[in-house]
Amino acid sequence: MSNKKVCVVGAGYWGKNHIRTLYELGALGGIVEMNRKVLTELAGKYPDVKTYTKLDDALTNNECTGFTVATPAETHFNIAKKIIEAKKHVLVEKPLTLNIKDAEELVKLTDENNVNLMVGHVLLFHPAILKIKELINEGKIGKLQYIYSNRLNLGQVRTEENVFWSLAPHDISIFQFYTESYPTAVKAHGSTFLQEGIHDSTITILEYPDNVRGHIFVSWLHPFKEHRLVVIGSEAMITFDDSTEGKPLKFYSKKFEFNGKVPEKVDGPVEMIDYDQKMPLTEELKYFIDHFDGTKPEIANGYHALDVTKILVAASDQLTPASQGESIKSKAYKVESA
Repeated sequence: MSNKKVCVVGAGYWGKNHIRTLYELGALGGIVEMNRKVLTELAGKYPDVKTYTKLDDALTNNECTGFTVATPAETHFNIAKKIIEAKKHVLVEKPLTLNIKDAEELVKLTDENNVNLMVGHVLLFHPAILKIKELINEGKIGKLQYIYSNRLNLGQVRTEENVFWSLAPHDISIFQFYTESYPTAVKAHGSTFLQEGIHDSTITILEYPDNVRGHIFVSWLHPFKEHRLVVIGSEAMITFDDSTEGKPLKFYSKKFEFNGKVPEKVDGPVEMIDYDQKMPLTEELKYFIDHFDGTKPEIANGYHALDVTKILVAASDQLTPASQGESIKSKAYKVESA
C-alpha cells in the first residue's frame, strides 16, 4: 500500500487521526494545514512527509493519488471541488456538504473527472455494524421491521452546528446501509436550551418502503453516554452498545407468534456475537486506497452521501430556528431519492 499516497487536508482533532492512521499504513503523502504552528509540529513528527499551507501547492504533488478532507463542514464543497477537478480521488469527512445542490455538483464532477468520492461515514466500516448487515442479509432476523439508534452524551456542544448535523449523519448512513432503500417520509422535532437557534436534542422518524420504520434520538444534553443501536426483525432482534465496556453485540431469539388472534411472546436465548476488533477509521482508509485502481466504492460513496444529505435537509427543514426552551412541532415531509 506504500506506493499509494494520500494527502490530508486539515490537521484538527479528526484530521490528526487521518494523519496518524495513514502514516501507520505507509500511505501518508502530504499534509495541508493553514496553522503554521500546527504544521511545524507535524513536520517534526513526520519529517519524511511533505507539508503545505495551501491546497493548490499540494495538488501539484503527483505522488498523492488521493486526498482526505477533515476541515470545517462549510469548507467541504470548495475544497473537494478543487481536488476533484485536479482529478484526484477524495474522501470528505461527514457531512459531505451543507446543502443538496453542492452535494449533487460534487457527485456529478466525480463522474465527469472519473475519480472516486467517498464520505467519512466511518461507522459503515465498524466490524459490528458490518456483522449486523451480514446477519440481516442472511435472513437471520427474518424480515427487517424496525431500527432505532440513541446517540447521547453530555457534550461535546458545538457552536457552529446543531446536534442533528453533528451526530445524526452516522445513524442515517447506517439506516440507509441496512435498508438499501430510501425513506418515503421523514418526521423530525427537536429542542433548544443552551444556545439560541442551535438544537440540543432531536428525534427523527424515518419511514421506509415495505413497512420498515426507524427512529434516531441524538442529544448532547444528556446525563450519561449512550451509543446504542437496536435492530428488530420478524424472527429475532440485535443490539449493539458502543458505549459500554466490551462493546457487546447481542442476538436475541425473541419474537411474537399469533395463536388465533392473540400475539404470544417467544422469549428465546440471548447470544453474544463475536466480531473483528478492527479500527473503523483504519478500515475506511484502507478501503479508500484500495479503490485507487479505478474501481468504484460501494460503501460510503458519493451517491450514498447525497441521499444522507437529502435526508438531513428534509429533517432540518422541520427543525426551524427556535427560541431557548421552545419545542419544535413535527410534520411529515415526503422526500425523493438521489
